[in-house]
Amino acid sequence: MTTDSWINETLYPDWGQRFRVTRELARVRSAFQDIVIFESSSHGRVMLLDGVVQITEGDEFVYQEMLTHVPLLAHGACTRVLIIGAGDGGVLRRVLQHRGVREAVMVEIDGEVIRLAKEFLPAIAGEAWHDPRATVLVGDGIDYVKQAPDDRFDAIIVDSTDPIGIGEVLFTDAFYANAARILAPGGLIVNQCGVPFMQADELRETSARRARFFPHVGAYVAAVPTYVGGFMTLGFAAKQAGLDAVPATTIRARAEAAGILGATQYWTPDIHAGAFHLPPYIARHLPPRS
Repeated sequence: MTTDSWINETLYPDWGQRFRVTRELARVRSAFQDIVIFESSSHGRVMLLDGVVQITEGDEFVYQEMLTHVPLLAHGACTRVLIIGAGDGGVLRRVLQHRGVREAVMVEIDGEVIRLAKEFLPAIAGEAWHDPRATVLVGDGIDYVKQAPDDRFDAIIVDSTDPIGIGEVLFTDAFYANAARILAPGGLIVNQCGVPFMQADELRETSARRARFFPHVGAYVAAVPTYVGGFMTLGFAAKQAGLDAVPATTIRARAEAAGILGATQYWTPDIHAGAFHLPPYIARHLPPRS
C-alpha cells in the first residue's frame, strides 16, 4: 500500500525521529508485539516493533557486524554459538560467515518476526536460513538457556528489544546465571545495552547484573545512525580476562583465518580494538575493574 506519509518512533517520550513512509508492507499484531514493516525513501525497508525501530536496510550492517564479529573474533575459537532474538536473521548470517563455526542455534520468541523478515527483508539473512549449520527455533530464550546443558556454547549473542515487554526477561539475574553456566570455559556473552546518552540506566544496571555471574564485564560501542542519541553500547561479559583487549594485529589474523577480512562495511580490526575505548560519559556506568 502506497502511503507517502510519516511514521514517528515512540522509544522516548520527549525526543525521537520520524521516517517518510513511501509504502507500508506489513502491519501485524503477533502474540507478543505490534510489527510494522515499511519502505522509506532514506533507509530502505524498516522494521518497527511496538513503535521502536529495530532494523533498517540502510544501516543494519553497523549493528549486525559489531554484535557478531567482535565477540567471535575476541574469543578466537568459537565453534558453537547461541543467538537469542535476532529474528531478522542478520546476526545468524554474520555468525555463519565464520569458517570455524560448526553450529549456530538461534532462538526467537516471535515466529511472526521471522516470517515477515523472510518475506519483506530477505537480503538481511540471505541464505543463512538454509545453512546446514543453523538451527532456528521459535521459542523463549530464557527457557532455552534454563534447559541447555553446561558448557554448551562458546559465545552467546543476545539481540533483543530494550528491557521492557518481552525483552525484559533477557536482562534478569536468572538469565545471566544460566548464560554463564552454559558457556564453556573462556566463553563470553554480548547484548545490546541501549544508547547511554538517553538510556544510561540500562547500561549501568545490566552491567552490574552481569558482574554477579561473570568475572570480566565491560562494553564497546557502535555508531548506528537509526539508534538515535549517539553511540550504542554493546555489553560484553567474559569468563576469561583480556578478551576485550586483544590487539588489532591479532584480530586481523583471526579475521583472515575466519574468512571475513575485507568483507565488512563497518567492522575492521582497528574499529574492533578502538570500540572498547569508551568516552568517560559512558565508561562511568560500568563496574570498576578489579
